Amino acid sequence: MSLLPNEIVLRPRFQLQLDQTKDLVLKSFEGVDQPPFEVKRIDDHVFIKFNKEEVHFWSPQLHLEINDLDEGGSQLYGLFGPNPTLWSFFMFLHFGVATIFIGLGVWAYSSVALGRDYGLQVGLMVFMVILWFVLYAFGRAGRSKGKPQMHELNQFMNKRLGR
Repeated sequence: MSLLPNEIVLRPRFQLQLDQTKDLVLKSFEGVDQPPFEVKRIDDHVFIKFNKEEVHFWSPQLHLEINDLDEGGSQLYGLFGPNPTLWSFFMFLHFGVATIFIGLGVWAYSSVALGRDYGLQVGLMVFMVILWFVLYAFGRAGRSKGKPQMHELNQFMNKRLGR
């Protein structure tokens, strides 16, 4: 299985079925601050990120959720992503571009309905689409810059799980 099965997604996800119970898996991550990693556990969730010396703007973190299975063992759900603050800001920019695009569309439609010139609105709508593609490309570039650290996080997780 490839670490990044889909090249389009900016926040890759994966699932693993484990033989150990949820409690054993969670204990394997408790009290483990092994440089360059910092590990935090909250209930059934484990957050693995890089310490301050290793962090750059695009540094990823790994969020794991572990659930018990009825037939024994456990299911691990993993999500690679950027710093949550950076991700929120990035999504805010996308939402802002979409909102402006819709507003310009309403303005352009009103101008057409009133028989007025609508070239400015359509031009700005095209600019919003271009801006959206630039934001997407910026996110993809960031993901590729953080890819080596994603592999390090994956190796650390597998080592802790004994895989």
